[in-house]
Amino acid sequence: MQKLKHLFSIVSTLLLLVCVLGCTGLHPAGETRENKITVTKLISSTNCWDGAVLPAYPSQQPNVTILRIRIPPGARLHTHRHPVINAGVLLSGELTVKIPSGPTLHLVAGDPIIEVVNTLHYGINEGKTPAEIIVFYAGTLDDPTSIIEK
Repeated sequence: MQKLKHLFSIVSTLLLLVCVLGCTGLHPAGETRENKITVTKLISSTNCWDGAVLPAYPSQQPNVTILRIRIPPGARLHTHRHPVINAGVLLSGELTVKIPSGPTLHLVAGDPIIEVVNTLHYGINEGKTPAEIIVFYAGTLDDPTSIIEK
């Protein structure tokens, strides 16, 4: 019980310190207004980029996969679909995502995307430099990240 009271005292003191530092505008050692850590929300949505509502997460053991994908200039990905929710950020280049006989999305470096789920689509790099994208997939151990149309 004494250890719990001591821990509570330490946590309370730390919270008070954080509050005081935050209210006075003081920054951690070495941090100035110019190099302050910032957080910018790139995207938040319950919908895919085409407007469809995202499906519910599965009830099995979750598995997160992160892929870094490089697409050379002029390259076209196979038509495919994702059976799981996924989102990414285009790090460099340009990428056009197309749903056959449907909408098209053009991304430039820095753009986020919440990808379509179970919808056939493909990407094409119509630019002159490689397109590089980081994609986060939220599925289960048995879920593939992509299924290529045959």
